[in-house]
Amino acid sequence: MIAIKTKVTVAQGDGIGPEIMEAVLRILDAAGAGIEPEFIEIGERVYAQGLTAGIASSSWETLRKNKVFLKAPITTPQGKGYKSLNVTVRKSLGLFANVRPNRAYHPIVKSLFPDLDVVIVRENEEDLYAAIEHQQTGEVVQCLKLITRPGCEKIVRYAFEFARANGRKKVTCMTKDNIMKQTDGMFHDVFNEVRVEYPEIESDHMIIDIGTARLATRPEDFDVVVTLNLYGDIVSDVVAEAAGSVGMAGSANIGEQCAMFEAIHGSAPDIAGQDIANPSGLLNAAVMMLQHIGRGKVAEKIANAWLATLEDGIHTADMFTAGKSREKVGTQAFADAVIARLGQEPGYFQPISLAESGIKPIEVQPYERKPVDKQLVGADIFLDWWEGTPNELGRLLTQLAGPELKLKMITNRGVKVYPNGQPETFCTDHWRCRFVAVRSEILGEEKRYEPVDYSEVLRLQNRLYQSTLDIIKTENLYYLNGQRGFSLGQGE
Repeated sequence: MIAIKTKVTVAQGDGIGPEIMEAVLRILDAAGAGIEPEFIEIGERVYAQGLTAGIASSSWETLRKNKVFLKAPITTPQGKGYKSLNVTVRKSLGLFANVRPNRAYHPIVKSLFPDLDVVIVRENEEDLYAAIEHQQTGEVVQCLKLITRPGCEKIVRYAFEFARANGRKKVTCMTKDNIMKQTDGMFHDVFNEVRVEYPEIESDHMIIDIGTARLATRPEDFDVVVTLNLYGDIVSDVVAEAAGSVGMAGSANIGEQCAMFEAIHGSAPDIAGQDIANPSGLLNAAVMMLQHIGRGKVAEKIANAWLATLEDGIHTADMFTAGKSREKVGTQAFADAVIARLGQEPGYFQPISLAESGIKPIEVQPYERKPVDKQLVGADIFLDWWEGTPNELGRLLTQLAGPELKLKMITNRGVKVYPNGQPETFCTDHWRCRFVAVRSEILGEEKRYEPVDYSEVLRLQNRLYQSTLDIIKTENLYYLNGQRGFSLGQGE
């Protein structure tokens, strides 16, 4: 038994949450994990109190104090106004890395890929999940995709450190930088910079669409996958489905100070209170938690006892197969079976071997902000306009551009429609109008823009306003360290 116990914040959640948490805590106690739970309330009852985040303010201090959070699934009320508790906790506590191991347990859980063993490392805080959205015109809404260099560096370095700490041989980066050259392009660039620091680990890059297809059809080609937030959310479910074990997988959300561990399945209120739920997903999350706090040997003991239980045919209803399973058991009886096998190893499955360090709080190097030579070279001014054709708008803006700036192009939904647009292009009421310095020239294939003063942009905006044009947004165009920091229009 471990003499000094570690306080862990525990939330029993909703639906099947309390019963699977009870089962998991009993296993941890029997294994000598040395965990002292400190319970907080989250989910339905908290939402019912009018707290739209699903967590009381008093619980935050407990989370910050203990720094480790074992969370059962919750039920989020239907309808607008209720925030995702997972997103709230991840962002509030800086849990930048979502780690989802996916493993096949064939033939106990049927899988087309019996040897599947892939870890998805997903950036957890930014990308489209920043959820900054605006309706700008009657026809157009926007969602801002925010990618930061510090965020990219942290998650990419974490993926390589995870691979190194856990004996993984390969890290694959997935982006869509053939289309989103600035945002996904930064992620890919950072991956290329960091990968050279880990020469013993194989690394490669794939475009996310073909990468997802390959994960679904050839998962044996992958080991650790690191990717952006939205892509990671999608591919982690794809791989879990391919493994055939969505209900048995655990998840870790890792930050520099705190960490949260949970099953990936929901609260299943339809079977709550019936003692039939499978606690395996939450148990595997607890195993990851034990590795995180440096209790790898206890984690190993629990993981092997769990595998031995599966092999012995002691299965909950979701796993039970007539003729293959030996006994159908409930939630607590399954926990009893795992406890009875503590100290045993599986025979068919490869026994789990975990170092004491395991999935410890991996140190991420502090971000070093470097000076940037930033030059303003123009502005994209977005208009809400529906009174004519692209050519008519182009002629009007050319007249209003003034002595310092000139209209370079107009796009609609990213496609150039002026000058020399295509008549077949469908246009909405949302126009991006690019203005650059009159003296800007085209040098070869690169559009070279000359510096402008921001006062020139302000004067232009005033002229457009005086002409009753509806300005809905302005994006400044910059060169940073001599590199263009904005995309060209499709067809430009």
